[in-house]
Amino acid sequence: MVERFGRAAAPGLARGPVHRIVDRTEIARHGGTPAEERSALEAAIAVASADLVSLMGTSEEDGAAMLEFQLAMLEDDALREPALSAIAAGSDAATGWKDALGIQIDDYRASGDAYFAARATDLEDLRDRVLGHLVEDGAGETIAPGSILIGRDLTPSRFLGLEWSKGGGIALTEGSPSSHVAMLARSRGVPMVVDLSDLPGEAFADAIVDGDRGRLVLDPPPEELDRFAGSQAEAAERVGQEDAVLRLPAHIASGESIAVLINVAEPAELAAIDPAICDGIGLVRTEFLFHGPAGLPDEETQYRAYRTILEWAGDRPVTIRTVDAGGDKPVPGFTIDGESNPFLGTRGVRLSLAKPDIFRLQLRALARAAEHGNLKIMLPMVTVPAEIDRSAALLDAAIAELRAEGIPCRRPPLGIMVEVPAVAVVPEIFGAAAFFSIGSNDLTQYTTAAARDIAAVAELGDAGHPAVIALIRNVVTGAAKLGIDVSLCGDMGGDPRLLPALIAAGLRSVSVAPPLVGRVKLALARISGEGT
Repeated sequence: MVERFGRAAAPGLARGPVHRIVDRTEIARHGGTPAEERSALEAAIAVASADLVSLMGTSEEDGAAMLEFQLAMLEDDALREPALSAIAAGSDAATGWKDALGIQIDDYRASGDAYFAARATDLEDLRDRVLGHLVEDGAGETIAPGSILIGRDLTPSRFLGLEWSKGGGIALTEGSPSSHVAMLARSRGVPMVVDLSDLPGEAFADAIVDGDRGRLVLDPPPEELDRFAGSQAEAAERVGQEDAVLRLPAHIASGESIAVLINVAEPAELAAIDPAICDGIGLVRTEFLFHGPAGLPDEETQYRAYRTILEWAGDRPVTIRTVDAGGDKPVPGFTIDGESNPFLGTRGVRLSLAKPDIFRLQLRALARAAEHGNLKIMLPMVTVPAEIDRSAALLDAAIAELRAEGIPCRRPPLGIMVEVPAVAVVPEIFGAAAFFSIGSNDLTQYTTAAARDIAAVAELGDAGHPAVIALIRNVVTGAAKLGIDVSLCGDMGGDPRLLPALIAAGLRSVSVAPPLVGRVKLALARISGEGT
């Protein structure tokens, strides 16, 4: 038996056959003539592009956005030119491609810039995918369902290309709990451990991943398997407890009610969800509409999607966020290329206000959909009160247009995400907002100045940092003074370890991923009003 401890990245227990992740940088290929090698590389890139398009069609919003960005990078001629030059000088296709991207990856990692460091991961993903198509077996290894993947790291597109419905887990020597892969693993219930100190090179047949404790056991002995069976039984019991409270109103130990809403990435998710499990929808991400093959969505397409969501919810509140593009979520034809630091650039409501014609269509669609339910509109990335005023003026103008055209519509409340410290520090000056919803992921990232995808600073990006908690308490207090509602829609609300701090800060409404509703309700029932 070999036991290793790392950092917990996605909760849960998994046991299965070991599959060691192939390091594709070690792939060798017999070279042909320069013309043959150039043709092979171009063909591999074309197949890799087709892979990404196919994956986008089956991925949820979070994964599709990453893949969209990677596809744009792969189709950029500047990415392949150095490799083609190397091939012309006599290199084989695999070596030329690997070396050319390796230089860029190293440069990005050495830049010290968070944006470029994050892009290095995307380049590694593209490097490996193309290399996989340059060897005889095409995309690479076959992975049995339910396997425990072990290795140095796992890229987002490889994760998205695997079948996880039959179980399985991930154990990595590198990686970060705040990486895109970890976020995907949490959303799909795949136990994951990162930052393991090392993994022996010998072959292993069986493994256990404990995503709650950050533990990996390779070739577990019988007594370890017995403990695993016991843990599984406990987990099954906990699932039973969660199921028992799933459709009951949430409350803390004192009996005080807590609103538990759900986050939704696209209407298709709702087909498998019983509305009775939640108090409404606290966040609908509308980016899914902006990544379709037809380009930017028209008003009718948006209206139908929003109406579907509102009709699912009935009279429960539904908060739909206006498109949050930019940063790590580029949208061709919409976002602005070439900004030196897109995370701090023209994104969220800044982008919508910079593109009023596109924003106007979304506001018209939302105002029309408001006729079919209890809709609230939420603005992302608000930094100054004037952004609310300008958005409200555009919403009013859109409604005036619709009424002049004789189209039924209604003006929904217009609130904001609190994800920028400039808002969380002085929430009282944002009285024009109808409500606040705390975006704890970005609020943590910007407060701690630690990017989510950079393992070296991942520990600093802690949502439980006292400064983050203090800001949340300040937002709750500010909202109370303004007489408006406040909720929280980031990952923090679904983490039982952090719920006591949120309750102690005065928060009484959270919006979480649908699979976490039962766990959150169960955890809340064990918390006193003081958050202990």
